[in-house]
Amino acid sequence: MNVSLTRYQLQDSIATVTMDDGKANVMSVAMLGEINAALDRAEADRAVVVVLRGRPGMFSGGFDLSVFKREPAEQLAMLTAGARLSERLLAFPHPVLAVCTGHAIAMGVFVLLSADVRLGAEGAFRIQANEVQIGMTLPRFALEACRQRLTPTHYNLAAGTALPYTPSEAVAAGFLDALAPPEALDEAAQQHATRLAGLSREAFSATRVRLRAQTLTAMAAAIDADVADWRQRLVGAA
Repeated sequence: MNVSLTRYQLQDSIATVTMDDGKANVMSVAMLGEINAALDRAEADRAVVVVLRGRPGMFSGGFDLSVFKREPAEQLAMLTAGARLSERLLAFPHPVLAVCTGHAIAMGVFVLLSADVRLGAEGAFRIQANEVQIGMTLPRFALEACRQRLTPTHYNLAAGTALPYTPSEAVAAGFLDALAPPEALDEAAQQHATRLAGLSREAFSATRVRLRAQTLTAMAAAIDADVADWRQRLVGAA
C-alpha cells in the first residue's frame, strides 16, 4: 500500500503542502514527485500563495541517501528531480513561502533557498549544506541556489566548508528571513502568507521575471552540466 508523503490543503486561496514521511522528510523520488504533484494542484486550484513546510522538528534531511546504493537510473532520476524542483520553485508564478519547521540539511537547504520567503522555527535545529563533510561535491545547481540568497562570506563558508548554522545564525547568513517560536510558527506563517496573498499577482509575476532572470539562466545551465556529469558517472559507468 502506498503511503502519502505529503498533505495538501487549500484555504482562502493559500495552498499548504506539508512534507511528512514520519522521519527525515528525505527527498526521495517519491517525495519529489508528490511535491511536484502538489504544485501542479496548486496551479490548477489557482492558489495565490504556496506554503511548503515540514513536520514539527524537521523540514528535510536532504536526498534519500539509500538511493545511492541502488540502480544508477534511480540515482539519476532523484538528483535530476531535485535540481528541477529547485528551478521550478525559483520560477513559480506565485509566491512560495517555505516554513522551516526544524532541521534543513543538504537538498532540504536548496529547496529552502529556492522559496521567496523563508520562515524558520527557533530552537536547537541545524541548517547545513553538509555535502563536503560527507564526501560529496556540491552540484552546480545547489551552488546557484546558495549564491542567490546567501551573503558572499557565508556562501563560501556554507558551500565550501559545510558550516552548520543555528536558526538565528541562518538568518544572518541568508538561509532564513525570519524566525518564530515553534508554538507561534503557524500563526507567523499565516501572517506571512496573508501578506503575500495581498500582492498584485501581475506585478509580482512581472517583477519575478526581472528579479530572477540571471539566476534562472545560470540555474538552467548548471542543471544541464550537472545532468551531463551524473549521466556520464552513473549511467555511463553502469
